Amino acid sequence: MKAVKVKQSKKRPQDYLSGYRDGYRLGLCEAVRRLNAPTPGECRPMKLMYVPQGFQAIDTGITEALRQLVTEVVVGSPNSMLELAAGEKPDAVLVMNGLHVFPEDHLDQIDEIRAMGIPTAIWFADDPYFTEDTSVICGHYDHVFTHELGCVEFYYLLGAKSVHYLPLCVNPEMFYPRRTGPEHQNDIVFIGNAFHNRTQLFDELAPFLKGKKVVIAGGFWERLTRFEQLSPFIKSGFMPPEETANYYSGAKLVINIHRPWEGGQDNRNSYQIPSRSINPRTYEISACGTMQLTDIREDLGNYYRAGRDLDTYGSVEELKRKIEYYLSHEKERRQLALQGLQTTLRHHTFTARLPQLLDVITGNG
Repeated sequence: MKAVKVKQSKKRPQDYLSGYRDGYRLGLCEAVRRLNAPTPGECRPMKLMYVPQGFQAIDTGITEALRQLVTEVVVGSPNSMLELAAGEKPDAVLVMNGLHVFPEDHLDQIDEIRAMGIPTAIWFADDPYFTEDTSVICGHYDHVFTHELGCVEFYYLLGAKSVHYLPLCVNPEMFYPRRTGPEHQNDIVFIGNAFHNRTQLFDELAPFLKGKKVVIAGGFWERLTRFEQLSPFIKSGFMPPEETANYYSGAKLVINIHRPWEGGQDNRNSYQIPSRSINPRTYEISACGTMQLTDIREDLGNYYRAGRDLDTYGSVEELKRKIEYYLSHEKERRQLALQGLQTTLRHHTFTARLPQLLDVITGNG
């Protein structure tokens, strides 16, 4: 019998080292996930109708959590809320955001649902960037929830009777540490649209990023002054949640830059309400077991501890220093990422967050 030659892999020593490090990190992440798996707690005897906003990362997380927290969930559509509520007669209706995909008559539908005696609630997830619209919407609901601390008093002043600050959170079944291929493994990742504060930061970072493996993903990055210099890093257009999680999981560092709240071409914040609260990406990055460097919002310290769960920066120069430090200090980078993952799983999942909303709707809050 003729001998068959087996082709030997030509992996370099650094490839094995990289694989070992990645496997070690994922093993630690899995241990953290098992020890801190979210538990649903009490299942309430109620039938809840949920109307999604059309953004998978949030809608899927809410729907899956509600199915653990109430006895029956009916998922509706922005175009047929009234018809479904009349047929299903739920104990309450929860609408997510009420913007973008919702038709002009959706407020008429809500008014008629309330006239049936069915309590209604809305959770605004884009505050304060659409106050021109939410200022009109808020008065049509029995309960208003907002992820933005700065909007609570705003809605009260507009006449809403039941207003509650309810931060966003994460679906850990969508954003979690996972093994990724070489195409997702980078030194630095940023995912989001090119608002003016973000383009300004990356224009200043451009010379510093030379020689590093970087991904900048999202829309409108042609606004960059140094677009040609940064174009090899840019992936244009919307990135689905699953792909976003792949890039987060494969990154050594993820930069988080909050959206600016000022009015202008990118916002409908005509009331000029300042942003004080953190964005959903803060939770999503940490849920992937990755180290993040974030700019600072007022209530960040209520949810994550700078220097323990993540780290912060207040200027481009500080960001450069911390990027250099954490890229060359793997142990410290990994420790913050693991602690951020633990904090997220313990406190910032939809399973952990939604009981507060349900308490209000059922009159127990």
